[in-house]
Amino acid sequence: MDHRNDLNRTAGSLIIGTQEQFQWLNGIAKLILVLNLLDGVFTMFWVETLQAQELNFMMRDLVHTNALSFMLVKLTLVSLGTLFLWRYRSNALAVVSLFLAFFSYYWVLLVHLEHSSIVLL
Repeated sequence: MDHRNDLNRTAGSLIIGTQEQFQWLNGIAKLILVLNLLDGVFTMFWVETLQAQELNFMMRDLVHTNALSFMLVKLTLVSLGTLFLWRYRSNALAVVSLFLAFFSYYWVLLVHLEHSSIVLL
């Protein structure tokens, strides 16, 4: 009997994932990185045009003082976090965290697009 596609409990943690599920999850992880990049670009544009301010208090000063550093820090931190979660992709909590990050950045993109439509109209 092949148990690779079943949910298994090992050492107190839930192990999940088929090859197909991991391919989908890989796409989700890549989308997180793209959405993070788009968030950074939109944020810098809105901040530079005085249409909005950075809501992340840890990044607020950096976006005003050095846009390149802002993007490098933003991209690096999210990339490292996504890589960390990807390395633990067999753990249900890591998978849920990847999906939460994806939906969070997707929501942020929708907010940016909504703001764009208001400003452009």
